Amino acid sequence: MTELKTGILLWSQASGWPEMTAAAERVDQLGYDHLWTWDHLYAIFGDPYQPIVEGWMALAGWAMATERTRLGLLVGANTFRNPGLTAKLAETLDHISGGRAILGIGGAWFDLEHQAHGIDFGTGFGQRLDWMDEAVAAMRSVMDGGSVTSTGDGRYAFDDLRHSPLPLQKRLPIMIGGSGEKKTLRTVAKYADMWNAMGPLDVMAHKVDVLKRHCDEVGRDIDEIEFTLGVKFTLRDSKEEADRVWRAAMEHNRTPLSEVEDDDTFWNGTPEDMAEKLRPYVDLGFRTVISEQPAPYDMETFERFIGEVKPLIEKG
Repeated sequence: MTELKTGILLWSQASGWPEMTAAAERVDQLGYDHLWTWDHLYAIFGDPYQPIVEGWMALAGWAMATERTRLGLLVGANTFRNPGLTAKLAETLDHISGGRAILGIGGAWFDLEHQAHGIDFGTGFGQRLDWMDEAVAAMRSVMDGGSVTSTGDGRYAFDDLRHSPLPLQKRLPIMIGGSGEKKTLRTVAKYADMWNAMGPLDVMAHKVDVLKRHCDEVGRDIDEIEFTLGVKFTLRDSKEEADRVWRAAMEHNRTPLSEVEDDDTFWNGTPEDMAEKLRPYVDLGFRTVISEQPAPYDMETFERFIGEVKPLIEKG
């Protein structure tokens, strides 16, 4: 029997805080392993200027509204904050939540929110990934009780950086999102406890091979890294009904269908269809599946993912 872990990411755009909190409480009640949200300052689907809430503050609020599910950003924008501050935020969330925090981190990609807020976007994605690698090394060390002093040849200027109190968890997990083969996956191999990726099966199989090579090169056992697959479920008794619900959600999020109809991470259909589509990914090693859910939050999909898709996968 295959054990499948499940998570829900609540889109933080086009919703209000009461709706987000009610959805988070339901995710917790249903028994999901993880609860996530984005780390964006502008909406990333459709109109960028529609309502959106800040990620770390949302997690702190959810920590008080939930009891069991683990909490994290999928994934944090490394450019937004000094890594020492990010580590402190994760440590504080761990205490607020009673040891349920996950530190999600990525290189950041949305130029508009950086430009509007005056946040340094660097010279390109490669430089931002170099910054992330340096940042993750520092965060891992300081969260484990170490002291960090920069060498002077990187992005940051840490000077005997150390924190107290340390996280409640002996090892607060770091989730890294992305699949860049030269830099991101090497950082995953060196530091990540969890890796999040999404895409066609053949692409994911190739990315796993690349990650395995990086792990071999840095002396890391790839089995120490939890593979998490990102999807966007809409579950109904027929694909036609699921498509109808999905189209209405895109309209609510001011997102033209032309912008998302070629996005193969939207999976609409019956629980049986989705389980069949998921099985090869699970066989590849993705034993955690996280569904990103737009507002208005679709409780039927929440209930059927963990109540029907998960059991179908686990019984084989």
